[in-house]
Order: sequence, then structure tokens, then C-alpha cells
Amino acid sequence: MLELAAGFICLTALLTYVNYRFIGLPPTIGVMVTALMFSLLLQGLSFLGYPGLEDRVQQLIGQIDFGDLLMNWMLSFLLFAGALHVNLADLRSYRWPIGLLATFGVLIATTVIGALAYWIFALFGWHVSPLYCLLFGALISPTDPIAVLGVLRTANASKPLKTTIVGESLFNDGTAVGVFTVLLGIAQLGETPTVGETALLFVHEAVGGVLFGGLIGYAVYLMIKSIEQYQIEVMLTLALVIGGSAMASELHVSGPIAMVVAGLIIGNLGRNLAMNDMTRRYMDGFWELLDDMLNALLFALIGMELLLLPFSWQHLIAASLLAAAILLSRFVTVAPAILLLRRWRKVPHGTIRILTWGGLRGGVSVALALALPTGPERDLLLSITYIVVLLSILLQGLTIGKLVHAVTRSPQAKEPAEH
Repeated sequence: MLELAAGFICLTALLTYVNYRFIGLPPTIGVMVTALMFSLLLQGLSFLGYPGLEDRVQQLIGQIDFGDLLMNWMLSFLLFAGALHVNLADLRSYRWPIGLLATFGVLIATTVIGALAYWIFALFGWHVSPLYCLLFGALISPTDPIAVLGVLRTANASKPLKTTIVGESLFNDGTAVGVFTVLLGIAQLGETPTVGETALLFVHEAVGGVLFGGLIGYAVYLMIKSIEQYQIEVMLTLALVIGGSAMASELHVSGPIAMVVAGLIIGNLGRNLAMNDMTRRYMDGFWELLDDMLNALLFALIGMELLLLPFSWQHLIAASLLAAAILLSRFVTVAPAILLLRRWRKVPHGTIRILTWGGLRGGVSVALALALPTGPERDLLLSITYIVVLLSILLQGLTIGKLVHAVTRSPQAKEPAEH
């Protein structure tokens, strides 16, 4: 285990250096690109008759349980770190579009993507059941908070846009995981739960996550408020994430939602009422460093997964069509929510375009795909999901900043009521 961790951390550090020194892409995307290039280099060497290094790296990556690592550990740290720097007052101001997109938006996207996926799979002669198409819709529907937060750091988006995108991406994981869990249960057991059972599962997962996150977040806030020792205060937040994630799993409530709520409490109540300047400085420095390191590890792992998954040109073409279908479903969910919001408040110019293009997919979707039952449908959906995620991060991630810049510089940007 130590050899595995040491090898992967060293590899990630090297890839991060190469990107910063020679390529210059945004950190998260750059690490993934260099990891992809490294993977392709290994495959090229193997093709030329030197398979030893590729086999060794495949063995290393194959020992990593990506789904468990991301969903049960890394995601909690990354969501807490992201929520720590979100202003609760701003979040409250845009609660309606965030709430609509993070709940009904996910449900609509799951249905639309599932229907389009069924049609696209049929074009290639792949017999994927409607239930598995809906499972694909559920796992690919949430925007990925890790990818979104990383890209928005370099995009000069307005506060309403940034708050809406970040808020939605932080909260829609809980809805998507809930939908995915229900559909996965049906696929495994062959039984369709009643509406009441489904609603109870959502309440237990989502509302339970909110209540649990609020409880542990407020408890740690009170502990931080009672002392003036930054080392202990930082350690308390670390214990909150590690212990809170484990407890959420035992209680069968949403760990990601719990960590978002706890992060909002510590980042707002704790920052304003319980921390002195030195504690704020060390708290921000610690979590920003941890956030950057985990992001680098995650995106390097996404890039290296190329070595483990089977691909074909048909997979690439189908995934490209599905990527377009996902953008269409994103527009279908975003446009009504924003148009409805315009009845009560001004909306910045270009909001629909930026929210549509800014809905990046990432590691969460890959982790959910890995949770599918073993079989030919799993292999197909995992490969398709991986390609869609790569296309989303590379195409949307590298161009969202340019779109934001173009929209904010346009003459229409001075007319905030337009979309």
C-alpha cells in the first residue's frame, strides 16, 4: 500500500511539474493532459515492443479502487474545501436557480440523456436496456464540483454566475447519487420500489445529509470558538471531514451533502465569529494546499485510467454524440430555470450560455460508472463515460474562460435583464 501511494504521488508530482514548466494549462486540466500523454507514450512503447513499463504502471493503477477512493474519501475533502470559500449570503441570494438545477435539473437530465442514449446505442447495434440507459443518464447528469471549481478559479465570471455554477455543482451530487442508487437497486434486484419508498430514500440521503452536516459543522464551530490555537483548530476541521465521512456512511446519509453543509458553516460562521486573523490564514492555506494536491492526484488518476479501459472508434464516435446530447439536456434544464428566474430578478447577459457550457462532467461520473454491476453493459457504459468526461474537461474546461470573457466584454452585457 505504501509503495502504491508513494509511486502515484511521485508520478503526479512529476506530471504537475511538467505541466507548470512546459505546457502551462490550468492546473487540473494540465495534469490530466500530461497523464493522458504519458499513458499514450506507454502504449506507444508497448506497441514498439517494450511493454514492461506499461505493464508495471497498469499494475499500479489497477490496484487503486477509484470509485471507493473518490466517493468515500477524496470527494468529502474536496467538497469541504470548496464550500469553505463560498459566501453563504451569496448562496442564499441565488438559492432558487441553484435548488432547481440541483434537484429537478438532475431528474430532467437523467430522463433526457437516458432517452437519447437509448437511441444512440441502438444506432451502433448495442442492445442496452432502457434501465441501464437511465442509469447512464443518472451517473452523467451531475456537474462535477471538482472540475468546475478548478476551472472557475481562472475564469473571470460574474458573482451571480460563479455562485450559481458553484452552488449547483456542490449540491447536485446528492440528488444524482440518490437517483443512481434507486435505479441501481432496481437493476440488481429486479424490483421497482414504490413512490413512497423512493421518496423516503431521497429524504434519508439528502435531508439526512443536510441535518448531519449542520450538526457536526456547528459542533466544530463551537469548539473552534472556545479556543485560540490555530494548530488545534485546523486539526478539528480535518477530523470533521474524516470522521464525518465515516459516520455519514454508517448512518446511510449523503456524505457529500454533509461535507458541503459543514464547510459552509465553518467557512462563514467559523470564519467570521470564531477565528482570528492567524487562524484564518493557516486554515485557508492548509485547505487550499490539500485541495490542490488532491485535485492533482484525482485528475492524474483520470488520465491514467486510459491504460485500463478498452476503447474502439465506435466508442469514441458514440461518446461524441452523447457529449452533444448531454449539452442539449443541459440547455433543456438550464433555460427554463433561468427564464423563470427572470420574472423576479435581473439575470446577467449570457447566463444560459455560460451555465450550459460550464456544466463540466468529471470524476464523480467515472466513480459511479465503476459501481455498475459486472457485465457487458458495465464495460460499455464505463468506456463511454470515461470518453465523455475527457471530452467535457478538455473541450468545455479549456474554453469556458474564453466564453465568459467574450460574454462579459460584449455590448449586450450592459443589459442584465437579457439572456
